[in-house]
Amino acid sequence: MIRKTIRITACALTATLVFSAFGVSAEASGESVLPGGGVSLALANGNKLEEVTTDVPTMPIESIIEWFQVEDQMAAEPTEEDLFRNLVIAQVTNYVNVRSLPSEDGEVLGKLYNNSVGTFISEENGWYQISSGSVTGYVKAEFCVTGEGAVEIAKRVGKRIATVTTQTLFVRTEPSTECSILGMVPEADDLIVLEETEGWAKVDVEEGIGWVSTEYVSLHSEFVQAESKEEEERRLAKEEEERQRARAAAAQKSAQSNQGSSSSQNNQSYSVSGGSEMGVAVAEYGLQFVGNPYVYGGTSLTNGADCSGFVMSVYANFGVSLPHSSASDRSQGYGVDGLENAQPGDLICYSGHVGIYIGNGQIVHASNERTGIIVSNANYRNILAIRRIF
Repeated sequence: MIRKTIRITACALTATLVFSAFGVSAEASGESVLPGGGVSLALANGNKLEEVTTDVPTMPIESIIEWFQVEDQMAAEPTEEDLFRNLVIAQVTNYVNVRSLPSEDGEVLGKLYNNSVGTFISEENGWYQISSGSVTGYVKAEFCVTGEGAVEIAKRVGKRIATVTTQTLFVRTEPSTECSILGMVPEADDLIVLEETEGWAKVDVEEGIGWVSTEYVSLHSEFVQAESKEEEERRLAKEEEERQRARAAAAQKSAQSNQGSSSSQNNQSYSVSGGSEMGVAVAEYGLQFVGNPYVYGGTSLTNGADCSGFVMSVYANFGVSLPHSSASDRSQGYGVDGLENAQPGDLICYSGHVGIYIGNGQIVHASNERTGIIVSNANYRNILAIRRIF
């Protein structure tokens, strides 16, 4: 069950309901005091109770109960399925254009990629008006799904995320504070939610599958949104700029890629190839520290680092400043679509974890206290994002 919090705004009004055998009357005062007992009256936003006095005709008890029920329904927050019904989800091979008018003559404002979503605004002549990201425009209805049809698709393509809201969150083996601790996750990290029960969320972390209290996380569903024409142009320009910067930096840094502290394994055991010279240099540099320890909160490549501390310190050797946060790493550089397109040096982001791609379907990463810094198959867990720095 998804736990929901309903916020109620109390108006500066006290209502005392006087019940008789045949009806109900009420008295009101301007004091800002809530009723002390009996029936509580909650006013929905925007509604007002106009000058209620004992002089007005009484209302039959059946009517007042029905009125309470209507008010109750108006005060309830929409369910997740209600929100999903208002989505417009692209179902295409690649993308559908978002246009300025409900016509193919309209200017192209952006692209809604397959399984990307927008919020439904209106429908006109076979076109949906949507808002998605920074784009508001029209998409052809035949290439999209909304309403009831969007509910199941949204559950499938959306990622249910729990963002940690406390400094250090314990992940437990079962949904109880009496159970043993499986691992720890720092504040602001994002975890993939596999299941939800009353007060607990089942999550995927580096140490395995565990449970976290929903009291210490913020739950939401993530969807890919439209990319505006300007955003696409900026992205392509940034990618080209970074490729040129990487080539220039590689000439200066590749000679230094074999410097650093020794590790208990030889990086010659792993094949690093493909991609930019800088990306290869990053992967080879990171491999030198395989076998060194994992330390929660650490950033030392020799004495111990956690997953994001390892990535941060490896990239720092190449003059790149990355945050000490696996959640923040998901927004660094630019996105890569699919593991098949990953190159050495790319950041592979998981639920509460991050590693560096070395090629051939593998990553080097600071895994956990038991294993330390190791090499693993990149698809050993569900991948949240792939980000390219160079």
